[in-house]
Amino acid sequence: MFRNKWKRILIVLSLIQTILIAATATSIWTFASESELMEADAAIVLGTKVVGGEPSPVLEQRIRHAIDLYEAGYVEKIIFTGGLTDGADLAESVVSRDFAIRNHVPEEDILIETQSLITEENFRFAGELADENGLSSFLVVSDPLHMKRALLMAEHAGIDAHSSPTPSTEFKGFANIAPFFAREVVCYMAYVAMHAVI
Repeated sequence: MFRNKWKRILIVLSLIQTILIAATATSIWTFASESELMEADAAIVLGTKVVGGEPSPVLEQRIRHAIDLYEAGYVEKIIFTGGLTDGADLAESVVSRDFAIRNHVPEEDILIETQSLITEENFRFAGELADENGLSSFLVVSDPLHMKRALLMAEHAGIDAHSSPTPSTEFKGFANIAPFFAREVVCYMAYVAMHAVI
């Protein structure tokens, strides 16, 4: 009888866990297609890896989307984030800035932070830059499936941020999307759980 009781408890806990994972996955997938396009002071471009001193295809899409927002008049400034990662000679934000300048964005309209290594730090250091330059509203640029977690982190950092995912993504096909999507579900749930405890 005791064994049956624990078996029922484990079944209930497993069911709850499955429901939470499914609900989180659905929320992330649904939010990925949402764009809160509006005028803002700046675009915050979340960094990701560089290859041989040039943006990776994923980072290039983020930069190009930020440039499109700038040229369309939605933002007056672009904040590039991302520090120096292992094996790289230049910080992600430096590579992003140089790419944007080569694509006709005036250097005076670009701000960079070179200290962050994770998304939370992207927002923290971008927030400091924003305060120093009198910027208060932002469009966040990242991959669609990253946006749900990114916007939550921005909120916790005290940043007035709105979603502006890249129109397309390098993560195409099930073999590429599935690992990235699974990682986002796990990371989002872990982040929420950590902040619930704190």
